[in-house]
Amino acid sequence: MKKYFFILFSFLLSNFYSQTITQTIKGVVIDKQSQTPIPGAIVQVLNSDPLLGTSTNEKGEFKIQNVPIGRWQLKFQVISYKEKYITVILNAGKESVSNIEMEESVIQGEEVVVIAEQDKTKTNNKMSTVSSRVFSAEEAARYAGSRNDPARMAANFAGVSGANDSRNDIIIRGNSPIGILWRLNGLDIPNPNHFGNAGSTGGPVSILNNNTLDNSDFMSGAFAADYGNATSGVFDLRMRKGNNEKHEFLVQMGFNGFELGAEGPFSKKKNASFLFNYRYSTLAVFKALNIDFGTGSAVPQYQDITFKTDIATQKAGTFSFWGVGGLSYIALLDSDKKEGQDLVGYSARDTYFRSNVGAAGASHTYLFKNNAYIKTNIGVSGQYNNVIADRIDTAFHTPKNLKPEYRQTTQTIRYSLNTTYNKKFNSRNFVNCGIYSELYNTLFIDSTDNLFGNNTFITLRDYKGSTALLRGFAQWQHKFTDNFLINVGVSDQFFLLNNSNAIEPRIGLKYSINSKQSLSLGGGLHSQLQPIYIYFATDSLNGKRIETNRSLDFTRAAHGILAYDISFATNFRLKAELYYQYIYNAPVQSYPSYFSALNLGADFNSPNVNNLVSKGTGENYGVELTLEKFYSKGYYILFTTSVFESKYKGSDHITRNTAFNGNYVLNLLGGKEFKINQKHVLTLDVRSTYAGGKRYTPIDLNASIAYGDEVRDGSRAYELQYPDYFRMDVKPGYRYNSKKVTHEFTIDIQNVTRNENVFQQSYDIKNKSIKTDYQLRFFVIPQYRLLF
Repeated sequence: MKKYFFILFSFLLSNFYSQTITQTIKGVVIDKQSQTPIPGAIVQVLNSDPLLGTSTNEKGEFKIQNVPIGRWQLKFQVISYKEKYITVILNAGKESVSNIEMEESVIQGEEVVVIAEQDKTKTNNKMSTVSSRVFSAEEAARYAGSRNDPARMAANFAGVSGANDSRNDIIIRGNSPIGILWRLNGLDIPNPNHFGNAGSTGGPVSILNNNTLDNSDFMSGAFAADYGNATSGVFDLRMRKGNNEKHEFLVQMGFNGFELGAEGPFSKKKNASFLFNYRYSTLAVFKALNIDFGTGSAVPQYQDITFKTDIATQKAGTFSFWGVGGLSYIALLDSDKKEGQDLVGYSARDTYFRSNVGAAGASHTYLFKNNAYIKTNIGVSGQYNNVIADRIDTAFHTPKNLKPEYRQTTQTIRYSLNTTYNKKFNSRNFVNCGIYSELYNTLFIDSTDNLFGNNTFITLRDYKGSTALLRGFAQWQHKFTDNFLINVGVSDQFFLLNNSNAIEPRIGLKYSINSKQSLSLGGGLHSQLQPIYIYFATDSLNGKRIETNRSLDFTRAAHGILAYDISFATNFRLKAELYYQYIYNAPVQSYPSYFSALNLGADFNSPNVNNLVSKGTGENYGVELTLEKFYSKGYYILFTTSVFESKYKGSDHITRNTAFNGNYVLNLLGGKEFKINQKHVLTLDVRSTYAGGKRYTPIDLNASIAYGDEVRDGSRAYELQYPDYFRMDVKPGYRYNSKKVTHEFTIDIQNVTRNENVFQQSYDIKNKSIKTDYQLRFFVIPQYRLLF
């Protein structure tokens, strides 16, 4: 009996290890300009044996079943369209679903071969010419140090400075991070980060869930006319559709949070699907379990939710409904700080900070029969902040020696509606135009007390009201040949609060020297509103508070970019860009001062700066280089570098460095997969960043001691620079595929060299000295993900 049992067990074990695990690849192929399905497109899984493939049906859909799991390259081809190649990662626990957009060739009746495996300059936006790149959700998960955060991943791109471990601000070409536009599923949204302050665009943890994002666009200058209210860059994100045929689930656990996800069809009709994810902060869970990580009460508590539904109809078009939202809270209590504990916060203060942010929308796309479609988005978004700060001083003789010092409540609700019409006349000509409207309901209340007496609070801002921003655009793309195209457009913005108006022409040219080389030129005017709270800053006049900034104009920027791109060897690409930006109408103070709104976003607070006029200027110029080896043969390499200058003039007419003039950034990334067999894969990713230190205004120690609080030497604004920033991250991982389940383990080891990068210098009120805070010295983020 034992003999037969042993034979049976050996047979089962042998069969288990020899069994090939397969999965399904499916998707839809559409025309990039008209968004209409392309029937009859040939889809092949390259290097499969035997060769696997299929063709698209009348709806442009394709499905290839029984594909062995692993990394595969797909080839799409159809007469009169340029061939397209994509790479997919096929896991046992999840089907691969792709939305493929193919570009029609000007030369009809021929197959036009595209040499590059993955041209990451081919963005979703049809009018992008220069300084644009496809953002891949897979890259955000892969890159060491990115923490599954799209913004931190973008910090590896040329022109972006990411020398900040505590926040994910996107600083592009020396511009303030406030200059970036966040767009999600066609709607402009507020700062999509936990712990984001009013008017900021960054934070320590993103609410955007990497597991729900589709390939999206990142642009760092001279962007197309359908983007407005931005001067530095655009992050145009799209959420993917849920699987419309099969229910799939996700469990993820890591230092960033505990996460649950689900997706699948609503019914067997396959015309509707859903996608849902929820995350809760890990440290908040540990706090509830009375597990102390040495941070005392300073435990970041946050949670976020993401959902999307897609419904396709026979005659009425397609509908989608989506939403993202996050709640966050932290208490930085200097009164509870233990001896030797490192707590980054305001000296001699207890600060309580709460931030809520969210956005939800509905989209409708209707295809006409004449290669045209119309898309309408409607939605609501909002951000709420509450700040409480109490001063600590033994002279107060109060419980815990505390007295109220600052209170802030801000809230902005934005109602958005936009419609765009898109028409493809033929393979040479494409136009689109649209209108955008945004209604802001705002509440800004804050006050401060520097005297600490009875009834000595001073109101800084107290406003409740509504305003609106209206915008329209039109643009045209013409292809003279397959090698030469031009994009031209114009945008017009109108701000109802003070009747400001901004007309913005845009142009882009691209000439392909041959199949491997191209030259591109882009330029245009770009305008942006000030952070809403700026308009309602107040000053005292005859005992009354009056608003002094209400008439501020748009900040305006002229962009000019020249780019050269070459593909060489196999899967290698080199890109160089030279750029210049001239900024004008930036808010500065009406009397001689170093202040300029171009430096806002360098700190965490929302300053009450009054008596501003739109007379400031600035300029940014530099050169960028990207050398990339796309993923093939089990490895990838990315090297980016930027050398730049960023200057500004305040109302004192002195040329100074901006707060973001780090002068240079170098990033080097690489990764390798070690495939043991079909089920077991080891991964190793490495990232290093070397950058110029942050600019800062030195503290006047004697003046600070005399005043009893921090005083900066404004005559030397942003003159000094912290030491150069260096950080290296290593991320080993392991992926195991069983028959229907995928397990992924990673350990993101950040700052492995334990380099001491300066975060900030501040005045220590208690010790009457200058204190230096450092960024992450060594940080380990384990993560486990389960797909089934």
